[in-house]
Order: sequence, then C-alpha cells, then structure tokens
Amino acid sequence: MYSYFEGKLQEKTPTYAIIECNGVGYMINISLHTFTKIKDEERCKLYTHLAVKEDAHTLYGFADKEERTLFRHLISVSGVGANTARMMLSSLNPEEIFQAIVTSNVSILQSIKGIGTKTAQRIILDLKDKLGKLGGDKEILFVEHNTKREEALSALILLGFNKSSVEKILDKILRAESPAITVEHLIKSALKSL
Repeated sequence: MYSYFEGKLQEKTPTYAIIECNGVGYMINISLHTFTKIKDEERCKLYTHLAVKEDAHTLYGFADKEERTLFRHLISVSGVGANTARMMLSSLNPEEIFQAIVTSNVSILQSIKGIGTKTAQRIILDLKDKLGKLGGDKEILFVEHNTKREEALSALILLGFNKSSVEKILDKILRAESPAITVEHLIKSALKSL
C-alpha cells in the first residue's frame, strides 16, 4: 500500500524512526541496519512494508529496497513474523543473511536470538531456491549503491571485460581504498588486477 515515506526525520531510535510527511508524523519500525544507514540526516527516505493484523497496522521501514525485499522473503516463511525478520536484520546485515541462506549455513542463522534449528532449516529450505535463482547479479545486491563503482563497471564492461570478475575486483578495491577514490583511479586499479 505504501512504497516509501520521504520527509523530515523527527526522531530516530534503534527500533523506530518518526518521519514527518506533510504535517503527519509516521512511526516506522526499523532494523539496526537501517538505523546505522540513515544516520542523523535531516531528511530521509524509508522504503516501507505495511503489516496488517486484526489489532494493528504496523509500518516497517528500510534504508534500501534490497533490505525490504529480503524482509518480505523472510516473512513469507511459516513461523517467521515481522518482528523476527526485523530481529534477523538487526543481528546480521542483509548480505550475511543472504549468504547464510544461499550456502545453507544453519549455524549463522541460529546465532540470531529467537531462531532455533528448525526455524533456521525452514528458512533455508523455503528461501534457498528463491534467492539462488536471482543468480550472479544478486551477489552484489547488498553492496551500497556507489555511482563511482557503477561508472567504473560500465567502462570496464565496454572495454570487453567479464562483468562478474570486474564486480568482484571493484568491490575489493572499494573496501581497501578510501571513499574519496576517483572513478579514474578505480578503473586504473581494476585494470592492474584484470
């Protein structure tokens, strides 16, 4: 029903944010992952999911669409409710959860409070194929959006390099370098590694 809310960030705690949109303050439940990503910006945009129950309509907000997509996959599993999914996204980042499911790593999922062996196995059983079908492009789904990375990727693909190998090298370089790296330096560093 609601795709996102964008407005003035009135209040932020590790469990919820209040965003004012046109004079109305919306209380949106968030994960710790989203809490750290939205920082203390004056304005912010949260992608939302509305959970409707007999006794409540609850908004859950996410800093990016990828986290919301993973949340929706998690709540589709029998026995995993919205609060459990939010706890998962607060305990591990979306990339770690995605990798744990795709690689059938039950112990990582069990390390989350409230997730037992059976629930972890059910999550893997239900979601491994769904997330696995998303293929190689999904490997970088949870890397922060980075226009420099995208520009360098486009340039290197146009030069004839394999997309998946270029993506891995660019991600490695971006982890090692400062955020102020230029596109030119990024491309040059990648060319040395290719």
